[in-house]
Formats: sequence, C-alpha cells, structure tokens
Amino acid sequence: MRLRPRILTRFLTRRFFYGVGLVLLVVCGIVMAVTFVERLPSNPTTLDTLYDSWRRLLEYVPMFLPLSVFMGTLLASYNLTKSSESIIISGAGLSPYQMARPFLVGAALIGVVATTLINPYSVHMNAQDITPDHLVLIDDEIWLRESSENGYITMNAKNMHKSGDTLIFDDATVYLQDTNFKLITRVQSETMTLSDSGLAASHATKWDTVGAPSMGKWHTKTLLTPQTVLDRYLQPDQISFWDLPKFIEKMRNIGVPVRTHLVQFWTLLFLPLTMISMATLGVAFSQTRQRRNYSFGIKFGLGILTCFAVYFLINMFNALGATGVIPPLLAIVAPPLIIIAGAGVAITNFDTI
Repeated sequence: MRLRPRILTRFLTRRFFYGVGLVLLVVCGIVMAVTFVERLPSNPTTLDTLYDSWRRLLEYVPMFLPLSVFMGTLLASYNLTKSSESIIISGAGLSPYQMARPFLVGAALIGVVATTLINPYSVHMNAQDITPDHLVLIDDEIWLRESSENGYITMNAKNMHKSGDTLIFDDATVYLQDTNFKLITRVQSETMTLSDSGLAASHATKWDTVGAPSMGKWHTKTLLTPQTVLDRYLQPDQISFWDLPKFIEKMRNIGVPVRTHLVQFWTLLFLPLTMISMATLGVAFSQTRQRRNYSFGIKFGLGILTCFAVYFLINMFNALGATGVIPPLLAIVAPPLIIIAGAGVAITNFDTI
C-alpha cells in the first residue's frame, strides 16, 4: 500500500512530461521552420541558417514555455480522462490535489531548468553575435561617453557589431573635449573599432580647433572597453541569470537605472512559480465528469483564450514594474499568485459539488 502512491506519482509525472514534451516538440518545430525560412536569405549556407534558427529558437523559449506547460497539462489530463485512467487513480484513493501534485512538481522542474541552464546557454550563444537589436539605444543611435582627468570623449555611431573581442562601429563620430568642455578634436570615420587598447580608425578625417581637416590613421587610449560598453548597453534578456546580481550591483554603483534588470532577474528567479501557476490553470480547465464525448476542443480553445489573457496580465505587471509604478518583485510575483488563487478556487468548487 505504501508503494501505490509512489507508483501513481511516477506514472502521472511521466504522463505530464510526455504531454509537455509533445507540445514543445510541435511548437519548437513550427518556430524553427518559420525562422529557418525567414533567415535563409541572410545566411551563406544551410548550416549557418540552422545555427541561426537554433539561436533564435532559444530566445523565444521564455515566450512559449508557459503556454506549452499549460497545453501539456491539458493534454495529459485529457488522455487520462479519455482512457478512464483518471477513474482508476481516483479509485486508488488519490484526491484531485494529490493527482495534481506531480504536474506541479514537474512544472517547477521545467522552470528551474529553463532558468539555470537554458537561459545562460542562450545568452552565451547570442553573445557571439551582438547587433543593435540586442542593445538599449538612444534615438536609435549608439552614444558613448567617457570622463577622465584629461577631459571627455563622446562618440556617436549609427551601428555596432562584435568581432571577437573587438567592437566595430559604423558611421562613427568622436568628440574630444578638455576638462572645461571645450572641443579640441572631432574625428569621423566610416568604421571605428574599440578594443582594450582604445579607439582606432584606419581611415579617419580629423578636425582640430582651427578647423583644418586631415586624413589618415587615428588612435586614442580610453577607459572604455568592449565589455564595459556591452555591460552598459545590453538589454536585460542578454545577461545570464547567474551574472545579473553582480551586474545590477555594478549598475547601481554608477547610478544607472536597474528597474528593467530587476524585473528580468525576478522573472527568471520566479519562473518555476510561473510554471506552477500555468500547470494549476491547466488542471482547472481539464476537470470534467464526462467519460464519453469529452469536449476537449472547446476546453482547449477556452484555455488558449485564457492563456492570452494571462499573457496580457503578466506583461502589464512587468511594464508596471519596469516603470517603477509598483516594486519589481511584486510585479513578478503577483500574476502567478493570482492565477494559482483563481485556479485553486475553480478546482475546490468543482471537487465539492
């Protein structure tokens, strides 16, 4: 008798992961195919396109993972009802809460894996190809500014990409000022590089205080490095979960707003709770007393509409947290708690009728 709950728990856990895995396989296949066709013209070979599509797929995982957990829970519950296995499980003495426990534990494990493994892996892969799409820009342009004892350096560029350990800027203009903000030199180049040794351009036009232009190579030492630039301009989702705490502390020390980074950190930290809420919602929608002619299509459609409403709710709270209207922690924790409370009420009312 003691082994029975364990056996049923393992059985329900396998059913849950089978349902979620099947949904993830279908969704990932669709996303991968669409991305492959979209990125095919911009890559030289098919293998490069597959690699690019794989990187893009990892970026989209946080978007469709909660929906996949919900649909997987719904599919697993539907299969149990269709095969009358849910009746056998109930007859074995498991309450609806005990039946839902393996689903909730499995959803939490999926959230843990997504936070601790998938997110760092995705960030590492995408860090090899940084483009302006990954950066928080001002007026759709890149602005860099450095202050030191010798004066100020300000740079404006239209585009930026990474090549190894070097950042390459397109259509760049650099302004050198003294400590009194007086303009000393203006340098303009179609291509400018930033490395650990400073800013450099192989073909640049330089204007001095007199206004006479001169052309040739140009180089100046800076305190800026490629890593500090990326740390300043990278969007929150381009920073690994493990690196976010130190990054947030560093940005706070230099006076940079970190609300969006806090929202990203709390989102990843409480992703298991979000997965649990979606599994609870799936259990609530899968409840039925019909053993034949089970209206799975209707429940599935209503569940999808509910997921869109939940997605809107989560995004609304995220926006409130990023703008400072409510604390970032509350913005992330509130939606899954609301979902769990609503789904729990539905499960309780159904069980007590």
